[in-house]
Amino acid sequence: MSRKKPRVRYELDSGDIIRLGEEEIKAILRAADELIATGGRSMLAKILKGSKDKKVLEHELDQCPVYGYYREQTLQEITHKVDWMILNGYLEIEYQDRLPMLIFSPLGWEIERETYAEELLQKLAALSDGTDYNFVQDLKDRNRGMILLLIKKIKQTRNPKFIPLLQAWKEIEYKKVQAEIQKTIDSLSSCIIGYGSN
Repeated sequence: MSRKKPRVRYELDSGDIIRLGEEEIKAILRAADELIATGGRSMLAKILKGSKDKKVLEHELDQCPVYGYYREQTLQEITHKVDWMILNGYLEIEYQDRLPMLIFSPLGWEIERETYAEELLQKLAALSDGTDYNFVQDLKDRNRGMILLLIKKIKQTRNPKFIPLLQAWKEIEYKKVQAEIQKTIDSLSSCIIGYGSN
């Protein structure tokens, strides 16, 4: 009978960090989003460092918008910041089999959901000028709460330019999301009159 291998142990150490600024917290959470439940503290530190590590490049983690955010700092300094995030309740560690993987805490996800929805809004705004809306395929099966927040943000722009893109997106979505997209299309349609006349 084979003995079960023990869990990989870890120790958190935030060094002499007392606090992190709002932008730093957002950047660390954004990088963490790339490896939630699939990677740990050292991989997160490598993304933030801008490491050319084989695994980072293999999994295209260098495509993360905050890749290299802490380029000038050492991996140890960055790891202290990651550990501070865990100790202060923005991230948590959960074992997947033997390995300690990062997950969002409710507080961390609330912040990251807002950041990511805003990032997607900017991407969709850029697409709304063209006719290629294939990117909306990537939105299906994303976190429902984050998608509904994104739709709300689109509605708040009051910009009818989003309508063709929303119609393409609605075609591929589930009923609940389709209903929210339709409400937003209706709302933006009512903004057409007088849009751009200011």
